[in-house]
This record gives sequence, C-alpha cells and structure tokens, in this order.
Amino acid sequence: MFSKEESAQLRKEFWTSFGKSFPRKWILYNTQIKDFSFKFVANKKNAMVCLDIESFDKRKNKLLFDQILELKTNLVEDYLPDVIFDELYLLENGKIIHRIYVTYNGEFNIHNKNTWQGAYLFFNEAMNQFELFYEDFEDFIKQAIYT
Repeated sequence: MFSKEESAQLRKEFWTSFGKSFPRKWILYNTQIKDFSFKFVANKKNAMVCLDIESFDKRKNKLLFDQILELKTNLVEDYLPDVIFDELYLLENGKIIHRIYVTYNGEFNIHNKNTWQGAYLFFNEAMNQFELFYEDFEDFIKQAIYT
C-alpha cells in the first residue's frame, strides 16, 4: 500500500517517463471541438486510450457520438479492431459521458514499474491509430455540429 504522496510521485514518474519515451505532440484536447478529446488513462487497474465526448449539452454529445458510430466499421476495420463504444460510461467522479476506447490487455498497475513499458507501447500505438482515424474523418465528424 502506498501513501497518497508516494502514489502521486509514482503517477508523476509514470507520465514523465512516458513523455520521455515517446516525445511527440499528441492531439488530445486540440480537436477544435469543445468537450471532445483524446485521453490517456492509467490507474491501479488498467490503462486505456479514450475518445471522450463530455459536453454539458446532451444533444451535442449525442450528435457527435452518433457521428462516430456511423464510422464504426472504418474505425474497427482500419484502425482499432478492439475499440469499445460506450454511450453511458460512468467516470469515477460520477459523471456519465460517451466514451470510445481501447483497453490495454496486458498486466498493468501504475504502482508497478515493471508493467509500465508494455502500457507505454500500447499508448503510443493506440493513440497513433486514434489520431490517424481522426485526421482521416475530422471533417465528417465536425459536420455533426457545425453544419
């Protein structure tokens, strides 16, 4: 069991090490769509790469999620075969969002440094595929709310 300080230090070290191992500028929040962002998630249970849709405007969320669903075949067949579409994903803080994500299948715990390298490789590959998908279909996705 780790203290809060030890846990915080390990998380900081995990993300710093990831950034040094794969130094590149990710899209993340820079999608030009408010509340539509890519995220890396790492905790004591798992590692994930996500596309989160989490506006307070439920209609906007639904339009964007449905637009991505229209591209599901493309996303699965050409980019991320194990992608999961969750229209009602419950965050730890109790907020419900739309989340499209892939989960690392290997052993992972952010408190166990021996599991980090596999997660880093997964993060790099999965986020790269998500970004390629977004770049290829960005205009189509944006049509959901900008036309």
